Amino acid sequence: MQGRALRRAFHLACAVLALSAASARAQDFYAGKTIDFIIGADVGGGYDIYSRTIGRHLARFIPGHPNVLPKNMPGASSAVAAATLYNISPKDGTAIGALMPGAVLDRVFDSRTAGNFVPSKFAYLASADSGTRVCITFNTSKVKDMASARTQEAIFGASAGGGSTRDYAAMIAKTAGAKFRIVSGYKGTTDILLAMERGEVDGLCGFDWNSLKSQKPDWLRDKKINILLQIALEPNAELNQLGVPILWNFVTKDDDRKALELIVSQQVFLRSYIAPPGTPQTQVNMLREAFARTLADPDFLSDAAKAKIDINPSSGEKVQKVVETLYATPADVVARARELMTP
Repeated sequence: MQGRALRRAFHLACAVLALSAASARAQDFYAGKTIDFIIGADVGGGYDIYSRTIGRHLARFIPGHPNVLPKNMPGASSAVAAATLYNISPKDGTAIGALMPGAVLDRVFDSRTAGNFVPSKFAYLASADSGTRVCITFNTSKVKDMASARTQEAIFGASAGGGSTRDYAAMIAKTAGAKFRIVSGYKGTTDILLAMERGEVDGLCGFDWNSLKSQKPDWLRDKKINILLQIALEPNAELNQLGVPILWNFVTKDDDRKALELIVSQQVFLRSYIAPPGTPQTQVNMLREAFARTLADPDFLSDAAKAKIDINPSSGEKVQKVVETLYATPADVVARARELMTP
């Protein structure tokens, strides 16, 4: 009896030592390493500002305090970055990415979407914001509000398909009666905003409200733009105070509303951060915890306030569940949403 008890105690002690050693190895994994932080957007835009602000603080909360190296990889509304993370980047926790929602959502609508990646297989680490998008025109445009947008044609700048500036302009034209003529091919919102100043286009849709506040505060202060519409599942308090109507006021058909709700739900993971599929769960857990602690950290929040970016975080686990739900959407709703986002 005593011998068996001693053997059990010995095996238990060995197991505890093994777990402790494994924990120590996990804690030491990032020491001396560099994490490539691939940003699927151009320099200077909202996604870049968010990611670089987070990147300056993230390493403090990762055991071993690795170097976090931001790398911009724009193209195809983050599909280039997503494909790189999926197919090329190391799967050991030393590569993470920042993706636009379209890169996550596009394959819900078309499994043939270019990019050779499956969004539902990424490990979602966090989302920094669940935001509201807007449609705006420059103050020189004849279109000042939704009433004039439904009677007069306006040129709206847009990126490629899968980007919110093209998809949102198309869906609003088809469901809310706006006479938007969409001109695609701009590299990103920075170029479209410059085109607005030059008079090349009237405005853009699908622009994040928080990005507008951080990138062009003078436009708001000096009333250089008209805010035609707010787009979100629920109204934004700031935009309500400014008298900006919400999309749902202009949508009359039930099937359109269901399809739009699918499209707009991507804003729950407006600023999503991912790790490649196959990343060990130990590293995923460490990165999720690091993002959660960063997004709640007073020093980071002070830095975010200086950058004029709003932080409304969601956990990686929550974002993962939302993505899984999206990929279970009924086919008829998906088909209608696909039609709405095609100019």
